[in-house]
Amino acid sequence: MLFNTLTYLFFLPIVFVLYWCGRNCRQQNIVLILASMVFYGWWSREFLALMLAICLFNYFMLPALKRSSNRKLCLLLTLGVNFSVLAVFKYFNFFVANLSDAFMLLGIRLDYPTLSLVLPVGISFYTFQLSGYAIDCYRSPMEKVIPVVDFLTFMTFFPQLVAGPIERGSDMLPQIASMRQFDYGTARDGMRLILWGLMKKMLLADNCAQVVDNIFSRYDTASMPDLWLGALFFTFQIYGDFSGYSDMAVGSARLFGIQIHNNFNKPYFARDLRDFWRRWHITLMAWFKDYLYIPLGGNRKGRLRRVLNTFSVFFLSGLWHGANWTFVCWGLYHALWLFIPHRWLTFIIVMVGWVIFRSPDMVAAMQYVGGMFSPALWGPVTCSRFPLVLIAAYVVAEKMMRDHEHPFSFRNTGIMASQWLRLSVYLLLFLLTVFFGGKQIQFIYFQF
Repeated sequence: MLFNTLTYLFFLPIVFVLYWCGRNCRQQNIVLILASMVFYGWWSREFLALMLAICLFNYFMLPALKRSSNRKLCLLLTLGVNFSVLAVFKYFNFFVANLSDAFMLLGIRLDYPTLSLVLPVGISFYTFQLSGYAIDCYRSPMEKVIPVVDFLTFMTFFPQLVAGPIERGSDMLPQIASMRQFDYGTARDGMRLILWGLMKKMLLADNCAQVVDNIFSRYDTASMPDLWLGALFFTFQIYGDFSGYSDMAVGSARLFGIQIHNNFNKPYFARDLRDFWRRWHITLMAWFKDYLYIPLGGNRKGRLRRVLNTFSVFFLSGLWHGANWTFVCWGLYHALWLFIPHRWLTFIIVMVGWVIFRSPDMVAAMQYVGGMFSPALWGPVTCSRFPLVLIAAYVVAEKMMRDHEHPFSFRNTGIMASQWLRLSVYLLLFLLTVFFGGKQIQFIYFQF
């Protein structure tokens, strides 16, 4: 089920009413679990069964992670199962194809099997959330094992199930374990966030996508200005797409009185690349920091070790995004720039990186990037420039209207003091989004 569909428009209020009819937190949690089953099973009942099987396996391993005499072995088994399932569905063909290519360099030809598997939606997100919680339980063996209803509510909570944010048990479980009381202000903020996310997805991202697809499909013949516009439009497409989803996830969660993390904080206003990665996909980078970078030694064991740890994190971050060398090279590209002074080039560096990310392979990526810096390809702009208007409007709105306490709200002063006028403006924005949104495109991060 997609956030930007009529199906979700009917689904959400039904769940909202049933949820707030719950007389205690257990009833509220059961409503959320059932709603999450419907939400995820809308794509595939088989993948729903897979997700539930992995979740239940992790739950039944929790006592062993806390009280077994071989706790470390139990942790390794849990993580091994989690990441093995992820590897089979997402990386099997990639690994065997590259192994075959390596043997070809030695003159050995291998006939290798391939699997025709569809990637389960959100598997990378819920695998990381499950694994992070397993590690936390291993680190805190004295805490009691939570009830299965609370665990399933935490792991399957539909607003953030398929594309994050990646939540921590320490943040979310205390909310799930207690009765939630309806708060009008929180619900109102949630509705505004859903509207803002819809606008970013449908107005900004989907309109940019149509031009981006055209330019990237003819990167070898496009003019230099077209290539730069294609890179710029994809830079805002992927941001509008992913942060729009995150806003709708956070907003939907607030309708149920649950606070989840914001995944973005104006990343394109970052001072440098380190600052960018503190603002972009915040929960994923926090996961890598806490469960990989720091355990590897972080920056405590000298400069060489810090460099190796940083490259390891960004190598795996790139691989997490997909089974393609473009993602790996995109991650390593960012890691390299973290050690090169670049303060005034941050946005350009990020934009060039998105070309690598978007390209089908590294040959196409290098040809595209080369064309961006080739004066010989100077020529007329042949693509639509309409997305430039949307980008400019978005940048102004993002800069002026983002208030962390009451996101994207109008100040209740002057002419906007009228509640009916504010509601009319929000309704107008919704109608503009519906009528001027681009062709509906699946969220980019669903493929990860």
